[in-house]
Amino acid sequence: MGAEVVIEGLTKSFGNQAIWRDVTLSLPPGEVSVMLGPSGTGKSVFLKSMIGLLKPDRGSCVVNGVDIVTCSEAKLYETRKLFGVLFQDGALFGSMDLYDNVAFPLREHTKKSETEIKRIVLEKLELTGLQGAEHKLPGEISGGMRKRAGLARALVLDPEIILCDEPDSGLDPVRTAYLSQLLIDLNAQIDATILIVTHNINLARTVPDNLGMLFRKELVMFGPREVLLTSDEPVVEQFLNGRRIGPIGMSEEKDAAQMAAEQAHVDAGHHDGSGAEDLRGVVPQIEPTPGLPERQGARRRKDRVMQILHTLPEAAREGIIDSLTDAERARYNVRSHRRPPAASFRGSLHETQEIARLPRQDWRGASGR
Repeated sequence: MGAEVVIEGLTKSFGNQAIWRDVTLSLPPGEVSVMLGPSGTGKSVFLKSMIGLLKPDRGSCVVNGVDIVTCSEAKLYETRKLFGVLFQDGALFGSMDLYDNVAFPLREHTKKSETEIKRIVLEKLELTGLQGAEHKLPGEISGGMRKRAGLARALVLDPEIILCDEPDSGLDPVRTAYLSQLLIDLNAQIDATILIVTHNINLARTVPDNLGMLFRKELVMFGPREVLLTSDEPVVEQFLNGRRIGPIGMSEEKDAAQMAAEQAHVDAGHHDGSGAEDLRGVVPQIEPTPGLPERQGARRRKDRVMQILHTLPEAAREGIIDSLTDAERARYNVRSHRRPPAASFRGSLHETQEIARLPRQDWRGASGR
């Protein structure tokens, strides 16, 4: 099973410019998580801080008992072997062909023979749709192919934790769909902990077990996918629907005057191309390809979520129960999604953060059952 990542109070700035502050969350072991947020909110900085490429101002990031923020360079080097990282631009060595790029971690961190390395490299290249391209240089292929080569390299050490920085960028919708299926299949096969940073709403709605969102230099929320997909928080609603109306502006945050002016335009009949349909709601999650094992991360997540069901907003509760199969309803002794309402939960950022933190407190116990 993949490693758990426990982040407490992580804060990062560049000079006087705060990027984000007091980020607290846990990535449940063996589950797939997605981090959303407008451009410029520091999502890539967050990933680089998790693996020690950037040093946060304060806070901790603990992986298998090792705090990435404060550990020695030698310990950091060893702990990084648990990670496979797909950087936003692929980060390939321009002077090496794809074969040598993908083989590099195996040669650097293992004592495998070249015969074994060749088997693994060709397997990962085939997995990412790059068979036959192993002798091409990064400058000879498209950006999408470079991204897939970066993913192949991230997988060669069979990591316990996979970090993907906008894996869909540079890919057409069809190959993005294949990539989404690939990530789910990988999770089913190696039970790795996966964190994806993306702007792709379809990927965010259908792939992860858990969703989070960064905005205004803070973690707005992080928890089971149903909480964010059914949230009434204005910034989440705007982002999921890709609309101009809401708190997010071209420079991340709008003031009240701009929000009022844009709403007045809408009220006057101006159409900006935004769809009328509200995309909020719990849609089916991608399942492993037939023939692959059941995804254990999904089962552990459902067990954990059902334990805290009564603490979640009503819309999230209904979405969770409606998504259960008959067998799962019997296992969890659930007959109807029309349950008595929990304590009032609507609205404020503070309330959203509090409810999002509830699963984090239960992850260790639920995962171990």
